Amino acid sequence: MFERPLEVLRHGLKNRSFVLGGLITILFFLIALLSYIWVPHPIERINISDKLLTPNAKYLLGTDHFGRDILSMLIMGAQNSVIVAFVAVGIGMGYGVPLGLLAASRRGWLDEMIMRFNDFAFAFPSLISAIMITAIIGPGAINSIIAIGIFNIPVFARVTRGAAIGIWKREFILAARSAGKSKDRISTEHVLPNIFSVLIVQATIQFALGILAEAGLSYLGLGTQPPAASWGKMLNEAQTFLHLAPQLAIYPGLAIALTVLGLNLFGDGLRDVLDPKLRRNR
Repeated sequence: MFERPLEVLRHGLKNRSFVLGGLITILFFLIALLSYIWVPHPIERINISDKLLTPNAKYLLGTDHFGRDILSMLIMGAQNSVIVAFVAVGIGMGYGVPLGLLAASRRGWLDEMIMRFNDFAFAFPSLISAIMITAIIGPGAINSIIAIGIFNIPVFARVTRGAAIGIWKREFILAARSAGKSKDRISTEHVLPNIFSVLIVQATIQFALGILAEAGLSYLGLGTQPPAASWGKMLNEAQTFLHLAPQLAIYPGLAIALTVLGLNLFGDGLRDVLDPKLRRNR
């Protein structure tokens, strides 16, 4: 069942991965929130006379080949990454979790059908699947969300099913069935709360993968479109100027790497904190 938030936090502060990953993740979200109220310069403003400037008092991280402020684009890129990854994970959980619960509770031919659909989806790498979907329905941030979200569905369905099957064998589930509760009611009232920690950890991992997928799609021109900012788009535009201004690629590359690292560390630490067996072994 759920642990009290203060209890989780108390154990989490003893876990280095949880603390370091949490700090990086909080910083990432704060930067994304900052973009809604303030950026140093409008990212739509093009000033050719200020192109490819090195860091200075006016432009703290310098400018790109259009004279746009790199810091402002990084801040706006964080906002875009949060929106795409958050909604895509929401789509995956919204459809995948019910499918996983249904497969675990019904078993038989329905379980086989859902799992074979999952196997078919996993035959294609996530980024390849997203590229294929966006190539069919067209580029854009919304289509990127749909593409990444569709791939998240079988991930959450498989994780949910695996965790739920173990819960269905527990004694309190037998007691609930003896009390006359339906399988659907047992799934929502008893099974789901007991696998919630597993789903939260998986959501953290998929959030990091969503940021990578969005950056990859934007790099290929299939994701976020100009004038909106995207870390992947910044990398794409920087490749022409690697010898002249390598910082154009370094900044967004570091932003992606640090954010994904932070989320993975946080997810790993969160798994240790929420799993009593792992917590005892540390």
